[in-house]
Amino acid sequence: MQIEKVTIENYRCFEGEFLFPLKEGINILVGNNEAGKSTILEAIHLALSGLMDGRYFQFELNEYLFNQAVVSSYVESLATDNPLPPPRITVEIQFQDGALPEFKGTENLKKENVSGLFFRVELDERLAKEYEEFVKAGEVNSLPIEYYTFYWMTFASDPLTPRAIPVKSALIDSSSNKYKNGSDVYINRIIRDFLNEKERISVSQAHRMMKDSFMGQEAIQAINARIHEASPISDKQVALSVDGSSKNSWETTLVTFLDRIPFQYIGKGEQCLVKTKLALSHKKAQEANIILLEEPENHLSHSKMNKLINELRNNEEGKQILISTHSSFVANKLGLENLVLLDNQNILKLSELRDDTELFFEKLAGYDTLRLILCKKAILVEGDSDELVVQRAYKDKYGCLPIENEIDVISVGTSFLRFLEIAEALGKPVAVVTDTDWSLEALENKYEDYLGDNQKENITICYDPEMDEGDLEIGGKPFNYNTLEPKLLKANDRATLNTIFGTDCESDDDLRKYMKANKTDCALKVFNAEQNITYPEYIMKSFE
Repeated sequence: MQIEKVTIENYRCFEGEFLFPLKEGINILVGNNEAGKSTILEAIHLALSGLMDGRYFQFELNEYLFNQAVVSSYVESLATDNPLPPPRITVEIQFQDGALPEFKGTENLKKENVSGLFFRVELDERLAKEYEEFVKAGEVNSLPIEYYTFYWMTFASDPLTPRAIPVKSALIDSSSNKYKNGSDVYINRIIRDFLNEKERISVSQAHRMMKDSFMGQEAIQAINARIHEASPISDKQVALSVDGSSKNSWETTLVTFLDRIPFQYIGKGEQCLVKTKLALSHKKAQEANIILLEEPENHLSHSKMNKLINELRNNEEGKQILISTHSSFVANKLGLENLVLLDNQNILKLSELRDDTELFFEKLAGYDTLRLILCKKAILVEGDSDELVVQRAYKDKYGCLPIENEIDVISVGTSFLRFLEIAEALGKPVAVVTDTDWSLEALENKYEDYLGDNQKENITICYDPEMDEGDLEIGGKPFNYNTLEPKLLKANDRATLNTIFGTDCESDDDLRKYMKANKTDCALKVFNAEQNITYPEYIMKSFE
């Protein structure tokens, strides 16, 4: 059983309706901070479990869960002749066609006859009249949440409880301490879902017996007697005991141990691995799972991260997995075809990349693909030297580094075309700064899909079309006059570069040899130089 799509209305950063489709298997969610990645995971978990931050929702309801722009518009409208209706929060989960016929109905935002459920926070109908009187009394400056309640129902208008939902969600966020409250409620809840009904009953019975045994201890009886004698606050008996007020109370009082250490005291990385493995191991035929993994790269070493990714890939059958991440390694290894970019409540997918491009980034997962995906604009260069010189040229022209204007200068080696395919799919504004090297024709053939009649609106290829030549040889091989260093010498005079490099080269060829042998050092000195220099025109063109 799979979730087909999630609709979120007026929840946290999402103003109005936001539709998020899910595919089978792995879904990778990326976006800048405050884009809403965590909110999507939280909303899905809320609609499937009724939990927020490890607690039941009725204990967490507050006005700040509502989109603040929607709340402000509502409050302002109360002073007009046409007040808006009180805002509401809705999270809808729609399942694949044919799944859960008992959940099928039209009680959803689109009034479609489909299978699903909703979790809705809105004005309590029983308090509507009282609320109207409150509003008429005037001066409503915030959302009076005390008049609100929540409804949790199927699209067929049947009330829901956690037990009635066959899809179990596991929200795993090891970057936060919010699930810790004496015992780790979250890991116990995963274990509860992992057990069958008979096993759950056995745990509850053993927990009750533990309470009875605790109360029967002679020392505890003596302590409770002394507490009662010293407590004039009530005629009733005051005593210490083990909480057994609900049949699932063991979830909040029992502690999971690893090698005799309470779960909440082991490392965050190990917590993430254990929780994920338990959720992946949940193989009950009658229950599907969705695993919601919040930034798994937190607290994990490279080898542990690779181990977790292998666990996800090897055990994803029958599961839906939604991962939010800022890690290019995670995105590349799990497949860019699974990647969804969230940007200003818009969704973009990379599922149309060529198969060989997807395989390239998967096998060479160190490439900073997410730097390209998440930046506002990008300048792609071949190596570290180019990156330093381009950044200094930009600073000389605009008074700040490119990154301060949300322009990322990214060194991509010789993999320009792979990155351009991503940029084209996303419509990302990108400039390529590249050497002409030995053949102008070869370079123009390489970028034929982005030059001339094929030029893309968002992609510019910047290179020097003028081929330079000379007689210099180094080690018996011809010198390449059409790379960054000789182009810098061509744009400036030898005296200027000698001053910056701290050299005393007496000829241009001597300086060319020095720059070739010390590429990165020369670029660093240009970057840190107190004086400005002239930069090749093709570099300056990339800033346009």
